[in-house]
Amino acid sequence: MTRFAHRIDQALTFHAMEVTKAAQQLREQGRDIISLGIGEPDFTAPPIVVDTLARAAQAGLSGYSPALGIMPLRTAIADYYKSHWGAEIDPQQVIVTAGASGALSLACMTLLNPGDEILMPDPAYPANSNFIVCAGATPRLVPCTAQERFQLSADKIATHWTDKTRGVLIASPSNPTGTSIEREELVRIIQTVRERGGVVIMDEIYLGLCYDRVPRSALTLDPEIVVINSFSKYFNMTGWRLGWMVVPANMVEPVEKLAASLSICPPTLAQHAAISCFTEEALAIYENRRLAFMERRDFLLPRFEKLGIHVPVKPDGAFYIYADISQHGMSSDQFAHKLLHEAGVAVVPGLDFGPAYADKMIRVSYATALDRLHEVIERLQKIL
Repeated sequence: MTRFAHRIDQALTFHAMEVTKAAQQLREQGRDIISLGIGEPDFTAPPIVVDTLARAAQAGLSGYSPALGIMPLRTAIADYYKSHWGAEIDPQQVIVTAGASGALSLACMTLLNPGDEILMPDPAYPANSNFIVCAGATPRLVPCTAQERFQLSADKIATHWTDKTRGVLIASPSNPTGTSIEREELVRIIQTVRERGGVVIMDEIYLGLCYDRVPRSALTLDPEIVVINSFSKYFNMTGWRLGWMVVPANMVEPVEKLAASLSICPPTLAQHAAISCFTEEALAIYENRRLAFMERRDFLLPRFEKLGIHVPVKPDGAFYIYADISQHGMSSDQFAHKLLHEAGVAVVPGLDFGPAYADKMIRVSYATALDRLHEVIERLQKIL
């Protein structure tokens, strides 16, 4: 028998993908399934980005790039931080990666040693725990309440910090909750971690999808934190597998040392195309799409409440609703099964995002068209 590494047992199963597989099986049987499960925008890359890709391919720009990414793209990202998110950063500190997953993997392997622990909120995106595990460290989930917007607080970080704690991995806005960390609290969090000699890894993948406030990068509070971002969500390029990280200057060389071996380089054609994401033409499209996501959120929230699907904290970003279904007398697993098989609506049970609320919460992604969301409500009204 083949013997597998212990990390396989420690790694978390990503149940959202299991839901997606079950939904696909029903589609193959002829069922019309509306997916509110997977976090993938129904929008695709704007025409200007696709056209740029074609021109790059025709020009033969498909060879290896530098391990840290092509400089025109790194510069475009740095300029975007200044113009849209209020942070002045050196393009040399921008590292382009094979998706945000590549960035998280590199960050964890650069910063963490076996025996280290990283504090994360419960609920949290499950794959983040797996990046920590694969670096030989241990994720410690800290239950966070609705009063805390389901986000880690400075007080809880101080309470749960031990001599094994290396730092925190937080997200604002968050998957699965769609909630952001209040700026005053984020200041306290960064200060609390810094006082203990720890590192802040900040997931800003959904920063472009903020609805109730002007987005500002956490780099405006501390330029020494590690920030993770992606072209997948706001820029609608999930399958292009392109992301980036912004790191302190002294971290660039260690990351490059690993990246050169582990991934060689990010996808080169995707890099050339992504430069066009920052043109006025593309940004206007992205703004219209952001407003479309907000419209979908505002359509669903009051209707969920009428159906007994309670949303404890209004999501102010991303495209997720984290909802309490306990008044229906079912576990989240049972509820998700009922919706899928009786209503043809796929949602993710809370089990994916940590044990604290596994039984009573579900995650709903509204990254699907508004007319389909109208149909979702009609279907739920019939069975609930």
